[in-house]
Amino acid sequence: MAEIEMTRITGMRKLYSLIAVSVVCGALLGATPANAATKSITCYKGTASKIIKAATPKCPAGWTTTKPAAAKATTSNSAKSFTLNATYTGKIAMLWTDSSVSTTSVTATGTGTTLGLTQLTGSGTSSPASQCDGINGVGTISDGTNTLKGTFDPSAQGCAKESAAPTTVAISGNVLITGGTGKYAGATGTLKFTGSFPVASTAAGTNESGALTFTVSGTFNTK
Repeated sequence: MAEIEMTRITGMRKLYSLIAVSVVCGALLGATPANAATKSITCYKGTASKIIKAATPKCPAGWTTTKPAAAKATTSNSAKSFTLNATYTGKIAMLWTDSSVSTTSVTATGTGTTLGLTQLTGSGTSSPASQCDGINGVGTISDGTNTLKGTFDPSAQGCAKESAAPTTVAISGNVLITGGTGKYAGATGTLKFTGSFPVASTAAGTNESGALTFTVSGTFNTK
């Protein structure tokens, strides 16, 4: 009996030893997936991202662990505001008919806050029936490269100092900015203008040229 009991005890000790060795080996080697150490990485592709978890994580083909640089905010730095306060002096040429007068040309040079736009050209028409009448006009001011374009709005008028020539005509109203070229492309805004010029005769068929003073001021914007 003693020999049987000793054999049983010895067998149990061997079983316990095997169990202990298995547990230790399993702990050291990570024998089961549940105990396997996991790592995680973030993979990027364009604006998409995803997290990969594994013992040795790798990004799929076409993906990278390098995070793309944040897109820079785009702001419009071309939109600007400009202030003009200039006086132009030069010549105005006119042609009179029985019912109207055409300003065939205006050429003048500017001083003051011209923004470099020192060259003024223009033309216009009017159908005078009283001492003050509406006038139509279009023109440009330029620095030789960049130009600003404008047209008189319905408020524009010319008023003769006397009821008959010879006299001086004072003009005033608003200029609507209708665009431009170069750095003034897409310009918009409304400017104030005043000016004056002499009229020697209003007889039909009369061509005449006189001195013109034209002041324009205000602020306009480009897109």
